[in-house]
Amino acid sequence: MAESKAVLKSLRLSPRKVRTVVSLVKGKSVSDAFNILDYAVKRSALPVKKLLISAVANAKSQGLKEDGLYIKDIRVDQAQTLKRTRPASRGSAHPIKKRSSHIMVVLATENPKPNKKVKIKKAKE
Repeated sequence: MAESKAVLKSLRLSPRKVRTVVSLVKGKSVSDAFNILDYAVKRSALPVKKLLISAVANAKSQGLKEDGLYIKDIRVDQAQTLKRTRPASRGSAHPIKKRSSHIMVVLATENPKPNKKVKIKKAKE
């Protein structure tokens, strides 16, 4: 089973928001994932779609065909957090955490499972 992967680092969207879109396409075929991402109404859908396009291009350069690919693994990890402050009442400051994400996608060719022959045991009479 051949695999290809692509990584997107330091996407300026919080991992929690990106995971909502990623969970929609996990385990799907590439063509189904593109259809889902076209109609997803989330800001993180476009970067995930671009990453998927990149992973497909990597797979084609390895000699794999696009129609047999599926998303084996797609993971969103937390990247660096930018720490900022916001002025608050009475001269104090409140912290603001601007979170970022790393996304990794692994594509694999579909491995058709061989049909298992089921042995039927006859009941003893």
